[in-house]
Amino acid sequence: METSGLIRELERRFPPDRLLQRPAQTAPYESDALTAFRARPAAVMLAETQEEVIQVVRLCHRYAVPFVARGSGTSLSGGSLPVEDGIVIALNRLNRILRLDPAQRIAVVEPGVINLDVSRAAASYGLYYAPDPSSQLICTIGGNVAFNSGGAHCLKYGMTANHVLGLKAVLPDGEVVQLGGESLESVGPDLTGFFVGSEGLFGVALEITLRLLPKPERYRTVLAAYASLAGAGDAVAQVVASGLLPGAMEIMDALAIEAAEAAVHAGYPRDAAALLIVELEGERVQVEAEFAHLLRVIEGSEAKLSPSPKMTPTGRASGRGARAPFRRWDGLARIIWCRMALCRAAGSVRRWRPSSA
Repeated sequence: METSGLIRELERRFPPDRLLQRPAQTAPYESDALTAFRARPAAVMLAETQEEVIQVVRLCHRYAVPFVARGSGTSLSGGSLPVEDGIVIALNRLNRILRLDPAQRIAVVEPGVINLDVSRAAASYGLYYAPDPSSQLICTIGGNVAFNSGGAHCLKYGMTANHVLGLKAVLPDGEVVQLGGESLESVGPDLTGFFVGSEGLFGVALEITLRLLPKPERYRTVLAAYASLAGAGDAVAQVVASGLLPGAMEIMDALAIEAAEAAVHAGYPRDAAALLIVELEGERVQVEAEFAHLLRVIEGSEAKLSPSPKMTPTGRASGRGARAPFRRWDGLARIIWCRMALCRAAGSVRRWRPSSA
């Protein structure tokens, strides 16, 4: 590993304010959200264009220096942990939505685009991007691709891999490839699906073609409280066994309820051992029929309280209604971070394992 030679080469190509080397500059990049594990890189390169990313990858290959591409660093599994004395390629400045085609229902974005910004850009066309990790307010599409991130709605809509149609990527040896395309129907091996979820081992995504979906016409949400976590888990099994396919289902245990109340005062029952939130979405007639069915299933479970509250955009409980908490209430997305803070305060950072990051 010829790190010193690589650093000299990078210094000739990039200004000091985009090639970070001092310990105080590189410290924020030593870990992701799993701060129990840290490693100091030799340098952090703040890329601004695709060509710069390609150049750095090729130089790393030439000098045999390992590199890690990084987005917002929201992973809770150490996925963006740098290699000691390696290079971090920060992609946050590659944050352009290159094309949004409402007719084809696709968006072509750079890896530094924030997850939620895709849905915001598509909203005026009645479209949205379905994968919704808990950190969607700050996580990047490039990071979502690396981890095949999911979210509350992956039950119905699948993970990131189900919504990435094509990729332009630079491989570890510097070769630039185009995988997939803009069609839902691919020809040959699914190399795009192979790339998504590889955690950067197969290369760095430079452009991502995303599938957009029409916004559902109707939402109905049920929130039920249970005296035990097992009771809420059994209710999930009953909902699935009933033939319903909700847009999303989430269980919150007592610690998550505490975190939500502390963060946004959501109005959850503090005496519940667990909460089950179930969201139905789709065409109005279908959703109303499924909602009546869902209520019967929940009432037949061990629900402690009557299932009904919905969350308004402010996060306040306001009784039975059509709009769901998952998409418009940011409190649920913040629970993951509140809970991590509580775990750290209790000295047990690893006690909770998230389903996605």
